[in-house]
Amino acid sequence: MEWTLEVVSIPVTDVDRAKNFYVNQCGFRADLDTSPFVGARLVQITPPGSRCSIVLESGLPDSPGRPRMTPGSLQGLQVCVTDIEAARKELVDRGVVVGPVQHVGPSGWEDGKGDDAWNSFVFFQDLDGNGWVVQEAPKPLTDR
Repeated sequence: MEWTLEVVSIPVTDVDRAKNFYVNQCGFRADLDTSPFVGARLVQITPPGSRCSIVLESGLPDSPGRPRMTPGSLQGLQVCVTDIEAARKELVDRGVVVGPVQHVGPSGWEDGKGDDAWNSFVFFQDLDGNGWVVQEAPKPLTDR
């Protein structure tokens, strides 16, 4: 049996503002914008090329195993790209505040790309302070 991660909830203060940020600034695709009942709303958005989406919501009750998160409290969401400089440039060109390309070295985080595959990152936050990591990951051998 496969267990696939398909949707991650992102806590936000304003669904419309967050949808605009993720679609128009990050370039994610809006897949769904619905109201399952009066006073509730779900917006599902997917990063380009990803099978896993994020959901922005308002008006839904807490459920067992999923208490309400505070907007800005989700940190470390990670997406992977094959060209970290191009990804950073695209985000900056779209108006996202993005840190410099960094890698992990013996002294901690250092500016610039790492020498090893998988060791180049940029970091940004959404408008509520939820933190994202973009990591350069080489293409799988089957795609080279």
